[in-house]
Amino acid sequence: MNIVFNQVMPTPLASINHSAESIWGNKIELKSGERILLNASSGKGKSTFTFTSIGLRKDYSGEITYDGVDIKTFSPNDWTPIRQGKMSVIFQDLQLFLNLSVEDNLILKNMLQENVTVETLKKQLEFLGIGDKWKQDCGLLSMGQQQRVAIVRALSQPFEWLIMDEPFSHLDKENAQKCMKLIHERCEELGAGFVLTSLGDTYDYNYTRELKL
Repeated sequence: MNIVFNQVMPTPLASINHSAESIWGNKIELKSGERILLNASSGKGKSTFTFTSIGLRKDYSGEITYDGVDIKTFSPNDWTPIRQGKMSVIFQDLQLFLNLSVEDNLILKNMLQENVTVETLKKQLEFLGIGDKWKQDCGLLSMGQQQRVAIVRALSQPFEWLIMDEPFSHLDKENAQKCMKLIHERCEELGAGFVLTSLGDTYDYNYTRELKL
């Protein structure tokens, strides 16, 4: 699925000066299967990009299209299969159920598609150093541990695009690189692309290209 941002300008960001290379106010195509680093300083709209790209915000001018179709024309019923099978997201605020265990957070997500096994989920947690947190409430985890749970959760569904809003902000370099390995392997398995927003760190990954806000 190709995604095009055509002269998109979020209303809250319209008064800010954006560079000639910015996604905002230009025509940018995100081609199926690309691995994109989206670099921006604070306040340039990384989270806004995440929410507009998946239809959760509509306060912008211009047009965002999926394979040529304006996403503002999608009904709630149209969005359901898209968010379950084409677009997976790691939000900056993670959106975990903090009063539920790691197990429950992952199983609830996986129940929608049953795309991976419980054994796979546990192996991924183990690889990321939090295999012992399976039964622990997410609200009792550190932010870095919560980020790793959110990453495993996002990878558990099928997707054509993975949108990640500063997913490693509470992780050290070693853990971030482990997460990148899981993300790379899952995207290779699905033939999927991703967009990773960052304040400048590349996490030593060989991206298809870098974009800016």
